[in-house]
Amino acid sequence: MLFRSIVPLGRWVLHEACRQARQWQLATPGSNLAISVNLSARQLQQPGLVEEIAAVLRDTRLEPGALRLEITETVVMHDAPATLAKLEALKALGVQLAIDDFGTGYSSLGYLKRFPVDTLKIDRSFVKGIGQDVEDSAIVRAVITVAKSLGLSVTAEGIESAEQLDHLRALGCDHGQGYYFAKHE
Repeated sequence: MLFRSIVPLGRWVLHEACRQARQWQLATPGSNLAISVNLSARQLQQPGLVEEIAAVLRDTRLEPGALRLEITETVVMHDAPATLAKLEALKALGVQLAIDDFGTGYSSLGYLKRFPVDTLKIDRSFVKGIGQDVEDSAIVRAVITVAKSLGLSVTAEGIESAEQLDHLRALGCDHGQGYYFAKHE
């Protein structure tokens, strides 16, 4: 039952996130507000996903560029040729695309250069050891270098300390998220 309900739930989350983002934009004119929504593997496999997202954007009156869809690296690489076609269609809508949990799967750099993504999100498992673990620091540095070379922005996940933030800034990381900024209880 859970597998059948993830698609309608994902549809509802997408619609509500876009609706809320539009309300925030109207409440703060001139803001550069964007909202990120994770897409599940099942959602990405849905034949009408692109049309569904276009309809949600029309219905909520949210500009496509204010929506960032996040897809995990594992999902992206599952059926790379089919995923590439879907991502290109989503990009044609004007939405932003991010590869989430980058570094935990088995990405091919050849595919990475072909995927029409805007952002790589470095998985927290590498951020955790930055500045203390030579290998984690090397991986983070390499991901940032590759991303920048491809014209992508980089977000580090799981930042928990000022030291981690300082190391990431020094490496040229664009954005960060984690408990250091806001704890959720």
